[in-house]
Amino acid sequence: MKDASHRVFKDRLYGQFARIGKALGNPHRLELLELLAQGERSVDALATESGLTLANASQHLQALRQAGLIESRKDGLFVHYRLADPAVFELSRVLRTVSERRLAEIERLVREHFGDRSDPEPVPMRELLVRARKGDVVILDARPAHEFAAGHIAGALSFPAEELQARLRELPKTHAYVAYCRGPYCIYSDRAVELLRKHGRRAHRMVDGFPEWKAAGLPVETGAAQPGG
Repeated sequence: MKDASHRVFKDRLYGQFARIGKALGNPHRLELLELLAQGERSVDALATESGLTLANASQHLQALRQAGLIESRKDGLFVHYRLADPAVFELSRVLRTVSERRLAEIERLVREHFGDRSDPEPVPMRELLVRARKGDVVILDARPAHEFAAGHIAGALSFPAEELQARLRELPKTHAYVAYCRGPYCIYSDRAVELLRKHGRRAHRMVDGFPEWKAAGLPVETGAAQPGG
């Protein structure tokens, strides 16, 4: 009787764990979680960023919410979503790490899309922290301005990738720069570094993105960029 009872418990227990796995078993939902790791977003913003219809994005968000991975709040006519717990980002990161180690296709996809990302050599987070404290580098946040406002590396300057060309004069050639964005597969920092180097600046990208920096307990700030910086 005891063994039968324990078997029922195990089946029910792993059934609950499987709810999380089922919720994660969709590429659009994984991307939505990555976007929410940057900060709270409205359904409209998430749909636009992920290339989904509003109805489709809402369905995926409901599935994530029902699994307890995200939370929502209503502001007038708009619904905003956020990660339910910092552990949700850690779950996404572990999934990514295991995939990178076990699925050879990922390396091929990244190489095809980004080319050789080893030149210039990317900067690890801890090294960037040390260099920033010494005043050796200027840190540039290449994400959209609203993501910078929601949270950014302490001391970083907001230079969205799409604005960088027009704002190059604000970045003297005498400084060294490190750009970062959403994560290791975000294109914004690559574009920023390419443009900076093309125009005579010493520039590198950070290996990871803002969510990884925050999860590591490194210094962060919130608030919009100040005029002129």
